[in-house]
Amino acid sequence: MSFTLAIVGRPNVGKSTLFNRLVGKRLALVDDQPGVTRDLREGDAKLMDMRFTVIDTAGLEEVTDDSLQGRMRRLTERAVDMADICLFLVDGRVGITPSDETFADILRKKNARVILGVNKAEGKAGEAEALEAWSLGLGEPLRLSAEHGEGMDDLYYMLRPLATEFKERAEADAPEVDVDIPEDSEEDFDGEPLITQAKPLQIAVIGRPNAGKSTLVNQILGEDRMLTGPEAGITRDAISIRTEWEDTPIRIWDTAGMRKKGRVDEKLEKLSVADGLRAVRFSEVVVVLLDAQIPFEVQDLRIAGFAEREGRAVVVAVNKWDLIEDKNEKLAELKEMFERLLPELRGAPLVTICARTGRGLDRLRGAILKAHAVWNRRIATNKLNLWLKTMTEAHPPPAPGGHRIKLRYITQAKTRPPGFVIKCSRPEDIPESYKRYLINGLRADFNMPGTPIRIFLRGQGNENPYREKKFHTPSRLRKHMDGKAGKTGKERAGRT
Repeated sequence: MSFTLAIVGRPNVGKSTLFNRLVGKRLALVDDQPGVTRDLREGDAKLMDMRFTVIDTAGLEEVTDDSLQGRMRRLTERAVDMADICLFLVDGRVGITPSDETFADILRKKNARVILGVNKAEGKAGEAEALEAWSLGLGEPLRLSAEHGEGMDDLYYMLRPLATEFKERAEADAPEVDVDIPEDSEEDFDGEPLITQAKPLQIAVIGRPNAGKSTLVNQILGEDRMLTGPEAGITRDAISIRTEWEDTPIRIWDTAGMRKKGRVDEKLEKLSVADGLRAVRFSEVVVVLLDAQIPFEVQDLRIAGFAEREGRAVVVAVNKWDLIEDKNEKLAELKEMFERLLPELRGAPLVTICARTGRGLDRLRGAILKAHAVWNRRIATNKLNLWLKTMTEAHPPPAPGGHRIKLRYITQAKTRPPGFVIKCSRPEDIPESYKRYLINGLRADFNMPGTPIRIFLRGQGNENPYREKKFHTPSRLRKHMDGKAGKTGKERAGRT
């Protein structure tokens, strides 16, 4: 069992930069302006031979009301309670401020185990600030430079005794468990994807700003883990959290709201949107969250189209359903708009929910599991070829120039999403309309609604397969052939 390290401090002291340094990836957004980080982000840290969990937190503000800064502060204080050790960072270039002294008192009152770090203290310029940090009464200051990697070995030696202590305590508290291994541990494969703790179901929640993505994630987690509020655009990082949703291991991403590209001017918002798009690529099922009062805006269609182009299973969830008065009429209108505006996702689940109260989450979970199963579905080749024969008899392919195109063979080459290879003559002459005809037929006949389907056409000509190959002719046969032709081999080759 590893320990948990929370990085806390004022805004813009380098917490996210140090977090990225410890996890070895640029997971957290970093910018010069203060207050970039708002939610708690967890990562698997590696420091030499030591492994532990690190939490990046929002900058501590001297605010205690219900404003955005006050909610961020309460979330950071919660991270302090969750962590085994806190790394309290101060800015070595600015020095100790009254806010640093206030937060040091808070950490002492919480009886938290604290390591004091002076960041941005590279070179001789940071020596004076490091000496000044003794006044906080948190022990010996640790000089660091998160950007340049200085002081990481000193941090290792300070964490090493604590890591050993937590390991020994975990081993002492661990109960003895007898593991019963069955004689035959192989499971029958029934075509359904296997979801385990090692390979959880990957879900990304995307949508426009203020659609309720963070509220939905909190409702699934059963706790106020993500920062929420009436303000649009609160979430900036794409935060991934591992949990269990009614005994189903999942890893869920909460992403930043995606506005129209023309309205995104600030560098920070561009980074947030790029982080959300990257979360879509890592996911397996994408939940496109709509606002029931303004559904299927142009940006909603673009977001859903992006998820389909990335080949992800898509579930459309309509949030704030409790605000709709005539629900039956509104639901019929939504289904008609869905079929008309998103034909590439025909048959995808459309679920109405209320993220604030949790109504409809059981139906959302069922739709996600079904979409994931369809996304992983594999069809036998003999069934596909019988289906292809029926489809071509019902609607033969076109005959450009009077030459009929023949579809000879089909097989499924991949899953996630399902991809099929068709061997045919003149694949370049098959129009897109006929490919859509085949895709819709696959969806209808093999019960694959909504999932992206890929068809790859490959040519299969009637040319001689041995035309390009060279064969060795035995010498006796070669002499016989030369004599029969009346010429020597050199003469036949044009040589004297």
